[in-house]
This record gives sequence, C-alpha cells and structure tokens, in this order.
Amino acid sequence: MQPTFTGIPDRPTAPDVAVVVDVMRAFTVAAWAFRRGAEKIVFTGTQEEALELKARNPHWLAFQDGAPVPGFDLANSPARLRSLDVRGRTVVQRTTAGTAGALAVADARLLLCASFVVAGATAAALRRARPDAVTFIVTGDGGRAEEDLACAEYIAARVGSDGVDPAPYLERARRSEAAGQLAEGVRLGWAGVHREDVPMCLEADTFPFALAAARSDGHLVLRPLGAATAI
Repeated sequence: MQPTFTGIPDRPTAPDVAVVVDVMRAFTVAAWAFRRGAEKIVFTGTQEEALELKARNPHWLAFQDGAPVPGFDLANSPARLRSLDVRGRTVVQRTTAGTAGALAVADARLLLCASFVVAGATAAALRRARPDAVTFIVTGDGGRAEEDLACAEYIAARVGSDGVDPAPYLERARRSEAAGQLAEGVRLGWAGVHREDVPMCLEADTFPFALAAARSDGHLVLRPLGAATAI
C-alpha cells in the first residue's frame, strides 16, 4: 500500500481510497457517539444546513466545532458528549476541518474517517481492502496539523504490522499546537472545551470499529464498520 499524505483539496476530488483524519476533535467525537449508540452521522458543509436538517428532524442532534452556537447540542467535545443521550439518534455534524475534509473527497470508492481511538480498526479495514494506494487527508492547519499527520502515519504503519507502538505518535500529538490550544482554552474557561478532551483524543485503538462514510439520500453519511455497543 502506497500512502500519500495531503491537506484538504481545494476542489472536490475522488481518490480511490481516502482516510480523512481529524484527531482534535471531530472524529474522536464521532467515534464516541457511535460507542454510545448513535445510529448515524450526517455531514454538512455549513452551520445553516446543519440547523435546517435538525429543524426538519426534531429528534436529531447537531454538533459543531468552535464555541457553542445556539441550536447546536454539542461544541465538538468528546468529554461533554457523555452528558448527551445519543442512543438510536442521528447526529448532524459540521466542522471546519474533519467534515470539510470528508466532503471534499466524498466520491472516493472507500472513504474512512479516523482519529487515534479508531486507528487500529481503520488499519484493519485498509488491510482487508488491500488498496494499492491510500490518500490520507490531514485536515488540520492546511494539512500541517501534527496530531492529524501523526495519526495518519500511525494508521499507515499499522497496515503493515499490528506491532507498531502508538506511543511516539501519541507524543507528537500531545505536543501539537491543537493540543496546546485546547489546554489553553481550558485554562481560560472557554465554553465548549473540557479538560478531558485532549486525554480522550490521545487514546489509541480504543474501539473495534472503523468509521466509513458514503453518500445516502443526498448526504454524506458516516456509520461504524463493526460492532458499536452503547454504554
């Protein structure tokens, strides 16, 4: 498998196999939502579209990044997600990095969304698919986010061997600018940020399922590949 690491493309593209990586925090939140029993996650390109979908479907939940926004149920915090009952619910998610990256490569034959908590399962899914090449979309900081690149490189290494130690990759993510910004947000009391967010984003191979996105009913929809038992 030949890996390529790149940022979000400026215009929609369709690599054969793509892995979109957002460690802090979109796809850590998504993984936890499925672990807690969410049915599916619908990606949107704008906050307005997300709120419109939620308005048409009153039982759905809406997540976004940044500071809390009226109408949204969560500001993309994996720790704060624990206070929500997502069992059997559909979640609408909109972020400036993770979901934007997925939408940019929405027509890939196989589209996986990843963070450290599902890294091992993502590598296993790639191993089963046996692609000749994989495009890893590093969504943060114009493709330069160290936490996302570290996770992408860890997944690529895991495809070749289950014995890869995650510790060096996690340490790179721990020292990343994004981790520092979240820690500073906790110190300053930013709304929507929790002191446990960074530790939860830096857990490797926590869940046995990968996250696969595909078009459905005019939307890009994320679902788990494998069992996701609610707790």
